[in-house]
Amino acid sequence: MSELPDDELMLRYRDGNLAAFQELYRRHSRGLYRFIAWRSARREWVDEVAQDSWLALHHARGRYQPQGSFRTWLYQIARNRLSDLQRQQQDMLLGDMAQESDFIADMLAEAAPPVALADAALDQRQQTGALHAAIRQLPAEQKDALVLQHFSGLSIEEIAQLCEVPGETVKSRLRYAMRKLREHFAHEAKPQEEKA
Repeated sequence: MSELPDDELMLRYRDGNLAAFQELYRRHSRGLYRFIAWRSARREWVDEVAQDSWLALHHARGRYQPQGSFRTWLYQIARNRLSDLQRQQQDMLLGDMAQESDFIADMLAEAAPPVALADAALDQRQQTGALHAAIRQLPAEQKDALVLQHFSGLSIEEIAQLCEVPGETVKSRLRYAMRKLREHFAHEAKPQEEKA
């Protein structure tokens, strides 16, 4: 199964092959979870949206026809479910955004490779937190493109399909996002250089 492309696995799953689903889940569950975590305004929504996305895939398997990237199709399911949930819960978001601000940094810091020294681990966690805080400040389109490419592993073409924009637009968004991150950290480094 591991050699088969995603579309072939989904077609096999459509025909009742559970092992094909297991391989799709193995390949895409982590990236999907990261995608949802970056877009979610509330920590408790991430698991719910991930589970709902896989359940929706299960229910839609009989209608599945390869028309592009399987991964893009799966991420669109998650994106739609998260949008629905956000619309339903809009009034709850306002007061809780500040409490949830460290969720992504904590989640990704836990997944980082272990570091032998406690000071080094703390420094790495702070750097990771600073990076994710800077990413969260990017405009939504730039943040989405950056997260989809660097954390979920989508190609330019897959991001373009998911975001419904041309590939050149995705490339522009990625360039602007990286430029803003470089500028942010260059600006942050100046006060520390002045202290030294």
